[in-house]
Amino acid sequence: MQCPFIKVGLPLHLKSSAFSIQANIILNMPQKSQEPSQEPTQESRQESCVFCDIVAGRRAAHRIWEDDLTLCILDINPLSKGHSLVIPKRHVPWWHELSDEENASLFKGAGIVARKMMASLSPDFIGMYARGKRISHTHIFLVPTVGGDILDRFFNTLELFQESPSDLAALREDKAMRSAADLIRQAEPE
Repeated sequence: MQCPFIKVGLPLHLKSSAFSIQANIILNMPQKSQEPSQEPTQESRQESCVFCDIVAGRRAAHRIWEDDLTLCILDINPLSKGHSLVIPKRHVPWWHELSDEENASLFKGAGIVARKMMASLSPDFIGMYARGKRISHTHIFLVPTVGGDILDRFFNTLELFQESPSDLAALREDKAMRSAADLIRQAEPE
């Protein structure tokens, strides 16, 4: 089965590494080298971080909403009209490393901006996505989405991938679900 909107015609049943390539083709994202690199320090990340520069006013951005801890800006490479990024003002690579107060502010901002998008742009829904690999400063994508557009097609493809491979079938079994739930419940975060 070929994905109808990928010109290179990668099969949908590929394993995760190839699926990552497929997803990057869908979204027209360049592939990063898989070679190990030396991790930059927190200070060097902040000095070279585009989001830190925007927060500090050293770079221009179209600001939509902000409070003391969070800023929402338009994405300079939008997937749709109004595609925005919600970012904490403090440089933190992953959202789960934010303080409870910062997380509350981040998701409060995402909700406020999503409701503003619904009122002003009238999409079918607002897609929300957080990854953080290309820029190591927590950010949430808010993408006004209409059924059948690029983001909707991407997530429809991802859902097919999740449901298709037999190697994932074991994860859906009750015993595996109980085991995963117990493991997560019993973990003691640092």
